[in-house]
Amino acid sequence: MIRLRKGVVTRLVAARPGLVEVAVEVEGEERLAVVYPELTGPVAAGDRVTLNTTATALRLGSGGYDFVVAVEGERSTDPAPGGHLMKLRYTPLQVKVCSVEEEESPYRAALSACDSLQGLPVVVGTLHSQLAPVCLAVRHFAGDGCRVVYVMTDGGALPLAWSQTVDRLRQEGLLAAAVTVGNAFGGDFEAVNKFSGLLAAKAAARAGVAVVTMGPGIVGTATTWGHTGLEQGEWVNAVNVLGGRAIAVPRLSFADSRPRQRGVSHHFLTALARVARTPAVIPVPRLSGREEETVRRRLEEAFASPDSPPHVLVPVEISFFAELLRGREWAARSMGRTYADDPAAFLGAAAAGRLAAELWLERQAPSDPAPKRAGS
Repeated sequence: MIRLRKGVVTRLVAARPGLVEVAVEVEGEERLAVVYPELTGPVAAGDRVTLNTTATALRLGSGGYDFVVAVEGERSTDPAPGGHLMKLRYTPLQVKVCSVEEEESPYRAALSACDSLQGLPVVVGTLHSQLAPVCLAVRHFAGDGCRVVYVMTDGGALPLAWSQTVDRLRQEGLLAAAVTVGNAFGGDFEAVNKFSGLLAAKAAARAGVAVVTMGPGIVGTATTWGHTGLEQGEWVNAVNVLGGRAIAVPRLSFADSRPRQRGVSHHFLTALARVARTPAVIPVPRLSGREEETVRRRLEEAFASPDSPPHVLVPVEISFFAELLRGREWAARSMGRTYADDPAAFLGAAAAGRLAAELWLERQAPSDPAPKRAGS
């Protein structure tokens, strides 16, 4: 059951687009709470609010926040005109959006006319922490002219506003737009499913490179199939169905204490060897010592199965990445570890970003007889 409690907002603490952090007097103490104005309407100090306190009562790892589900008072919270698609459907917090596919959408005609990605490079990741390294590498190699569009799945957090990474990427001009797919919401463009979400990235957001991954908060159960990261294989299939160029980010780590996650994550191997039915390009970053050999061996063994698609492994030089992180420590944090703790965890994503940038550059100059490859 949802644990609901009443409280009073004592002060506004911080805000970013789509999210307000407030302090609330609740259950005899002041605690932090998160407000999504798109769901509740605006909030101010002194407002009486209803909070979902389930996660804090259970001491779950949600950042120690309660969530405001309603703001009491006479303030109007009527939805904006246009659209009728509901996300978080049939829950007490269902929210109306105008999806790109709807008749009221200004992008309806463009989406109806778009039936192919026409070779659009699409980087498909699993962890939300892979997004920033991809964006940094794309900008480094492709420059300002390449529009990077994030397609956020509903495998993790559902509100786009929960992502501090997206906010920082926007501030630095590294991310042009975001598409939220399925029950994820809050993007510049809303889409019904993975196929229309990918087409929205191309036809509505005008992506030069698209990056697909879930929001923060991946779900795992230490079993083969009980993991939201397996969606990576499904997205690779969708990219290929629509005629895109699928680049799959390998999930790498040499700091994780769990044997199944060391080297190459078993979830990545399952997603690409058993869930994906179509091929992807997989970057193999240049690593130190025997690490690169370990990564390549695990990938080759997993993809040697006759049931696996013929994925293409591409060696990628990414020694540039450490320099890109100067002053951007926020861009390399994952599973409680930093770049210094576990470089491989971020270099796979950076390598995918470099490959995507080079594919984009090739598309800008198709007559070039000998484009440089990332491994050269």
